[in-house]
Amino acid sequence: MSHLGAALDELRKQEYARLSSTGRRFIKGQKYTLLSRWENLTPRGRESLELLFRANRRLFKAYLLKEQFGQLWDCATPEHAGRFLFAWMDALRWQRLEPYRKFARMVLSHWDGIASYCAPENKVPLGFVEGFNNKVRSLQKRAYGYHDEDYFRLKILTCMLPKL
Repeated sequence: MSHLGAALDELRKQEYARLSSTGRRFIKGQKYTLLSRWENLTPRGRESLELLFRANRRLFKAYLLKEQFGQLWDCATPEHAGRFLFAWMDALRWQRLEPYRKFARMVLSHWDGIASYCAPENKVPLGFVEGFNNKVRSLQKRAYGYHDEDYFRLKILTCMLPKL
């Protein structure tokens, strides 16, 4: 999602450079409201986005596509995720949003990992993954000087076992 946010920000910059001074006033200062999800916006932020969307259709379409793409992570199976992605890319086809096309190519190049995340047996809470990564990093710091790589692997495997 951070790559999609970067694509939206790049598009915002392109639109700002393309427009004259009268059109620019709607875009100026809207970076973080554009990057926020609709349900997380304050009423004032929603009003300013609605005003921006009435003034600039390309940013409106890009924001809608960004919000829709977030539904990919709710897909229950890899097949459903694939259908969703190709429908999303089909909606992108006729828009002139080059940063989004670049993002779509990046997603396709990483599709195997994304599809495997959508499998029900692979839904791992991200908090667990982050905690595990932090433990591995701390073990790496302590492991400086280990000569046996198998011993380090064993330490990683045993770090998550419950205490006896």
